[in-house]
Amino acid sequence: MAQPSPQNLQNHARYVPLYHFVLFPIVLALLGWSGKRMASHFSTDALFGFLLVVAVTLAAFHARSFALTAQDRVIRLEMRLRMQTLAPQLMTRFDELTPGQFTALRFASDGELQGLAQQVLDGQLTKSSDIKKQIRNWKADDLRV
Repeated sequence: MAQPSPQNLQNHARYVPLYHFVLFPIVLALLGWSGKRMASHFSTDALFGFLLVVAVTLAAFHARSFALTAQDRVIRLEMRLRMQTLAPQLMTRFDELTPGQFTALRFASDGELQGLAQQVLDGQLTKSSDIKKQIRNWKADDLRV
């Protein structure tokens, strides 16, 4: 899906409106309502209603979590391939990068990747937010979960 403006540090976060702004608030409201109902009018039906809402909440959370974990694995593979091509001398230290670090580095252009990766491996940049702030030529990632 094309974005109206080029992706950058300020607009790169991905929100899925139906998940983040519809499903998640509904699930939270149901969780609160069923918990209150169970506490004020305890019955077997109220207990099972509460457990059902807890199960739906866990399913919604894990559906997103599993997708993000699979995405992180693909990003790791992509970054391994990019690093092998663009900075082969750093490959011996690739496993020192944390998931947050290689996920942030994926936004770096090919020209910036080696220098930024070296700074990360040297301990000069540790947080993903700091890495992203150093990127001058943003490499958009529009195919995210």
